[in-house]
Order: sequence, then structure tokens, then C-alpha cells
Amino acid sequence: QVQLVESGGGLVQAGGSLKLSCAASGRTGSTDTMAWFRQVPGKERQFVAAITWTGSTAYRDSVQGRFTISRDNAKNTVYLQMNSLKPEDTAGYYCALRISANVVSEMSGYAYWGQGTQVTVSS
Repeated sequence: QVQLVESGGGLVQAGGSLKLSCAASGRTGSTDTMAWFRQVPGKERQFVAAITWTGSTAYRDSVQGRFTISRDNAKNTVYLQMNSLKPEDTAGYYCALRISANVVSEMSGYAYWGQGTQVTVSS
């Protein structure tokens, strides 16, 4: 079983930055892909970014150029550096993991999820 624990959320002004972390424990390996999703109440959880074990990345269009996903395989940790934050980035951010080397953007592709961390961007 895999456990994912997120940290780093908080309140920031528009234009500011935050860095989220997600530590994985349990059964992890070199075929894993890790991702970040976000969700606001009443809306579907949406894909934000993903990274494979070898470092290939994918982003949703609205965060491209502002957010950077990275990972430290030795620490089984994935990061999301968020710059130039906008009020519309406000959401609960969730870490996810899939036992596959391929990136997908659908929630159904990820078997393991963290509890989430709240990011609030004030205008």
C-alpha cells in the first residue's frame, strides 16, 4: 500500500509563490508517475501537472510557465513550485500516484491519493 502526504499549502497574495511537497511511502518504484490535481468545492478535480520517474513532465495549459513539477526519487517526494499565483488557482491540491511510466491526466488513472492541502490566493 502507498501512502501520500502533502504539505506546503497556505494563504498567499496574488503574484506570490508557494511550493507544495508530497512524500510517498510504502510500495513505490521506478515505474511510478506522480501528479498534482486540484479541486474547488462543487467542481470536478482537475489535472495540474505530472512527472514520470525519469523526469518527463506534463502540465495543464493554464499553469504552463508558472508552475514547475519536480521529484526527488531518493526521497520519494514530488514538488510543485507555484509562481505568479492567481486567485483562480485557489483550490485543494491533491497528490496522486500511478504504477505506470506513462502520464495520464484522468483521475481514474491514479490509484493512490493524498488527503490534500489547501492553497488560497487572495486578490
